[in-house]
Amino acid sequence: MPKAEKKKYGGSTTKKQVAAEKHLSSVFKFNTDLGQHILKNPLVAQGIVDKAHIKPSDIVLEVGPGTGNLTVRILEKAKKVVAVEMDPRMAAELTKRVHGTPAEKKLDIMLGDFMKTELPYFDICISNTPYQISSPLVFKLINQPRPPRVSILMFQREFAMRLLARPGDSLYCRLSANVQMWANVTHIMKVGRNNFRPPPQVESSVVRIEIKNPRPQVDFNEWDGLLRIVFVRKNRTISAGFKSTTVLEILEKNYKAYLAMNNEMVEDDSNLLDTVKQKIETVLRETELNDKRAGKCDQNDFLKLLYSFHQVGIHFS
Repeated sequence: MPKAEKKKYGGSTTKKQVAAEKHLSSVFKFNTDLGQHILKNPLVAQGIVDKAHIKPSDIVLEVGPGTGNLTVRILEKAKKVVAVEMDPRMAAELTKRVHGTPAEKKLDIMLGDFMKTELPYFDICISNTPYQISSPLVFKLINQPRPPRVSILMFQREFAMRLLARPGDSLYCRLSANVQMWANVTHIMKVGRNNFRPPPQVESSVVRIEIKNPRPQVDFNEWDGLLRIVFVRKNRTISAGFKSTTVLEILEKNYKAYLAMNNEMVEDDSNLLDTVKQKIETVLRETELNDKRAGKCDQNDFLKLLYSFHQVGIHFS
């Protein structure tokens, strides 16, 4: 697992900014059900922004800006900040905070649910991520038509460790294998719960996600479809995942669609399921992954498996 980079909490935090943060944090009522835990430590906030290496020409997307403790620091360095905020109260506080300052013209607040929001172009993403959208947020960023150059994201510690986990690690899972296919993930820093107001029940970590360029020539839905099957129980053999009636019915339907697309006749529907089962057994045997466990497989194993299934017409989306 990659080691955390050495902390360097620099920046130009002013007494005025610190006073504003203390005031907002003390008088504002936060909704913890929405994951509202405001980062109150100005040194940590500055450290996160510094790690993004923002250029003066960059457009930065911030997810869940809250009262703006990260936002005001991003605005000092970026050409523009697009802040997506679900809570109108938070958006109002942020608007007040920059009102009458040079940063006001550089801030664009988009009010709404991040997962339902159509995003404009941006170069960098920074987020103190609400825990409810951690996984969907990562996959939305990965699947952007023009993904960000880098994302600096704060998550609950265990979620962050899942992003970083390697084959054989106890936390290695479908999320780990999926994200690492499309991106390079590194650990930036640990952030203790007392750096937030109100303090969450768990510790946090900040990670850097850099989308691979060029993008792997693999269909995301096919890749994810395969991983969903093999990671149903990561400590059982891969072959066990393909014995589920539900999985077999889906693969039979997909195989029938594959035959139709390739103008191949289906002579006897009643034998189609048996044909699919035979193809699955053959692929698992020939790739020698029949008795392996997903929790110990790496990208090459999954790619070999996906390629072999495609060769015999078995698809996952």
